[in-house]
Amino acid sequence: MDELKKTLIFCFSAVVLAAAAMVVDPGASSPDIFNDQGELFFPSFTDPQAPKAIEVIDYDDESATATPLKVEFQDNQWILPSHNNYPADAADRLADTAGALVELRKDIVISERVEDHADYGVIDPFDEGASSLVGRGKRVTLKDGDDNVLADFVIGKTVDGKPGHKYLRVPGQRRTYAVETDVDPSAAFQDWIETDLLKVLAADLRRITINNYAVQEQFGRAMIRPRETFTLNKKDSDWMLGSRKASGTTMSDLSSALDSLKIVDVQPKPEFLTEDLKGRGTITPSMAAAQSLVQKGFYLGGTGQIFGNEGEVIVDSKSGIRYTMQFGEIAQSGQKTEAEGEGERRFLLIAASYSEDREKQYAGEDAELDEKNKELDQELRERFAGWYYVISGADFAKLRPSRSAILGG
Repeated sequence: MDELKKTLIFCFSAVVLAAAAMVVDPGASSPDIFNDQGELFFPSFTDPQAPKAIEVIDYDDESATATPLKVEFQDNQWILPSHNNYPADAADRLADTAGALVELRKDIVISERVEDHADYGVIDPFDEGASSLVGRGKRVTLKDGDDNVLADFVIGKTVDGKPGHKYLRVPGQRRTYAVETDVDPSAAFQDWIETDLLKVLAADLRRITINNYAVQEQFGRAMIRPRETFTLNKKDSDWMLGSRKASGTTMSDLSSALDSLKIVDVQPKPEFLTEDLKGRGTITPSMAAAQSLVQKGFYLGGTGQIFGNEGEVIVDSKSGIRYTMQFGEIAQSGQKTEAEGEGERRFLLIAASYSEDREKQYAGEDAELDEKNKELDQELRERFAGWYYVISGADFAKLRPSRSAILGG
């Protein structure tokens, strides 16, 4: 065999062996063949208006608890099934979230190892098979009106050294990616609801009565224990307690709390109570009504009047609408967020009532009545009738200032 033939045979054998090596271990010589880097996460998800439900499950490492929140579009309205179907203000927020996810790409493949999930914070928050209580991320699932999954992610930690990038993983898959995105849907109830609870501006407040009484139950009867009661009236730009000018700082806190009152949770009233309040505006005294109320720290008088065990605040607006706010028992619910401030959550009952005479009193006898005020009154009565609200300890404190605080003493 001459040298040329030997050389050709050797080269052919090398090619065959190289091809065989590629078949046995294709990743060793061509690592990009099975790499999905740069591809869309969910190619069929193209319409940001398609989602009709979102579920967000957040996880708190310190308390090792998962917080789920679900928003759905049902019967032509957005509701929160995770919070007793409370009405949600979700259309714009969900559209923004969907728009940020529609063209999300697998920018950089970071790891194929399940063991790395905790380091990147992409463990499913509800994964019972994972032993680690840290390193769990936020799971976000979008569905259409037929309950089909459009997108499903676990959002992890921010990528060190790459601003605007986060670690992401698709549940059920091993691979972790670094993705350029600022998407971070909230699992906080208060971020998905109407934020203007009372629909009143601080500048429109005209009269505030604070009844700092307490209720004690003795021998099956509720006994009112007065602490202090006083009324504030607005004259020009000043709040007055009798002939004395109220503290600007305290009144600013009180007015702002009323203007921007936020609820941190809700619980539904029994249907019979809701129907009473929607129809008659008062509660028919009964054992069932009394039992429901007392569990939240409220007591029912013989004529249907309600007392809160931590007093009440009565607020008049120039619209002619009067808000009666009664404070009940400490509410044990959920984990407190930093925005809630210090103090213990409290149950709150709110009632609204409109009076033409009251509107004339504040607007002037010759002023023309505004029909929108009656419409707002009806809207508020419908809204308040069905719910026990929960407010933060910080708001509870601001809404019940003492006489000495009002006078700056």
